[in-house]
Amino acid sequence: MTNEPLVEELERLKEDLLRMGRLLEVQVYRAVQALVNKDPDLAREVVKNDDIIDEMELDIEKRALNLIALKQPLARDLRLIATALRMIVDIERMADHAEEIARIALDLHAQTYIKPLIDIPRMAGVAQQMVDNSLKSFIEQDTSMAMALIDAEREMDALYDQIFRELLSYMMQDQKNIPQATALLLVAGHLERIGDHATNLGEMVIYVVDGKRLDLNRMAREA
Repeated sequence: MTNEPLVEELERLKEDLLRMGRLLEVQVYRAVQALVNKDPDLAREVVKNDDIIDEMELDIEKRALNLIALKQPLARDLRLIATALRMIVDIERMADHAEEIARIALDLHAQTYIKPLIDIPRMAGVAQQMVDNSLKSFIEQDTSMAMALIDAEREMDALYDQIFRELLSYMMQDQKNIPQATALLLVAGHLERIGDHATNLGEMVIYVVDGKRLDLNRMAREA
């Protein structure tokens, strides 16, 4: 830990968390591209890069804990550090979902798809945007961007329901479709979970800025 003022250390912490989040966005994009384009090399790259995110999580965690121990932050600064510690856990879990999508891409790359993959890339795009918005809301301390995740979460849920119904119909048409349809449904489930984690990030931002605890997923379901 350096002798830098706390405010500078906090800026570095936010910058590193943003870098971790940006790598996550790339992981999600590449995992789905590997699936859509049947690119096993890209899928293996996503699996390999998950270790980088794991290392980033450990590094940020260590520095955040050192900040608490050595700088003794108070009030909002302490909330920010505590929130960063929680956010890196969610980001790491989202990266695990991206890795699982890449592994499914490896399993399916030699198969002919039972349907064009249209809605899964749409889900991935929404998930990436949700992660991007949650990170920006944290960096800019902007709760309005966090609250906007409610609409995005509803869109994610609607896309998942649509994919579920469509894949179920393929399963009912031909039992041979069941293994692949199940795998694609797992992909949609991983993307839906990424969206859930992104709303968790938004909730943490609201807590840091306003000191309020909201359940954005529940608010999305009730809206």
